[in-house]
Amino acid sequence: MREFLKQLLTGKDNQTIDIGRVSWMLFSISLIALAAFQLFQSVTVSLREFAESAGIIAGAHGASVMLKKDTEPTEEK
Repeated sequence: MREFLKQLLTGKDNQTIDIGRVSWMLFSISLIALAAFQLFQSVTVSLREFAESAGIIAGAHGASVMLKKDTEPTEEK
């Protein structure tokens, strides 16, 4: 599991932590946590509005990761 998370959150070299991927993961976890909180606490949270903003932010994160792919450190051989 640790190796999977490392590969998920690092760049091409699997050593350098990528802040864009980390923020993407944290935002996804917060979306799931908010949905669970609403489900178990019966608190009114507009998940529709949150999901719309999540879609925009996820798209921006995906675009930022794609745009900077050429500037990531490469694996040393």
